[in-house]
Amino acid sequence: MATGMKLPMAVSLQKPMAMAVPSSSSRLPRGINFRTCCSMNATSKAKIPLPPINPKDPFLSKLASVASTSPETLLSRPGNSDSLPYLDIFDSPQLMAAPAQVERSVSYNEHRSRRPPPDLPSLLLHGRIVYIGMPLVPAVTELVIAQLMYLQWMDPKEPIYIYINSSGTTRDDGETVAMETEGFAIYDAMMQLKNEIHTLTVGAAIGQACLLLAAGTKGKRFMMPHSKAMIQQPRVPSSGLMPASDVLIRAKEVITNRDTLVELLAKHTGNSLETVANAMKRPFYMDAIKAKEFGVIDKILWRDLLFIHSKCVIKPI
Repeated sequence: MATGMKLPMAVSLQKPMAMAVPSSSSRLPRGINFRTCCSMNATSKAKIPLPPINPKDPFLSKLASVASTSPETLLSRPGNSDSLPYLDIFDSPQLMAAPAQVERSVSYNEHRSRRPPPDLPSLLLHGRIVYIGMPLVPAVTELVIAQLMYLQWMDPKEPIYIYINSSGTTRDDGETVAMETEGFAIYDAMMQLKNEIHTLTVGAAIGQACLLLAAGTKGKRFMMPHSKAMIQQPRVPSSGLMPASDVLIRAKEVITNRDTLVELLAKHTGNSLETVANAMKRPFYMDAIKAKEFGVIDKILWRDLLFIHSKCVIKPI
């Protein structure tokens, strides 16, 4: 085509005319501003090219649907808005109704349950097991009595299993941490229950804890082969700066608790008061065999030879 030759008017009108966005230096005709030009571009019929879309992502699927059917929803914005048009989609409740789903990567522990770990004390209580694993301080006594009452209310015919690993009302070093009445409170609650009570020592049953072990139902008192039981006289709590008269009152109360403990142990072990009193003059330790001979327990629990639950076959050692 020769230089300077002009195209016919018909040929020039057949080509689509793209509306160029005016620059800041050029001047627009009166009545037309930059916002109006953007609005005119938004209403054009040209389709917007879209990137590859993950079909499992509901947000991108809705975005693609809106862009293909009505692109003016994405490009147009309110007249008084200063934000970019594409940022308005995050304020649209229709597009943001369902969040984007992230695909989980397959790993070695995909087969594991995603539920939270179980509440172990609740599982034990569901199995009708009351575990005493601390000294008999008031908080432990309150919890144990509440569990015993709850299990009887749930089913007064099913047995209750008490697992014991406690130093009684003293610590390991012999210091008194609670009054002897804490052990007597649990004992009285056990005696009021209608259920059979199976007791089992899984570590140590010392002092008042040994009384709870012996207070189980006859024939249902057990010890693990390496557990220990020990009976001893109640100890006088620390008197501090108490006057002599108050110390004497406390000493008399300790003697009363000792006599009560001797009577209860004699009742549940089948021994005489003198035998129990002589054994308690000093700390009297018993392994599983000695505890069975003394009458604190009935059977020793050892692997598959003996089972604590009444539904299983019991083979005495």
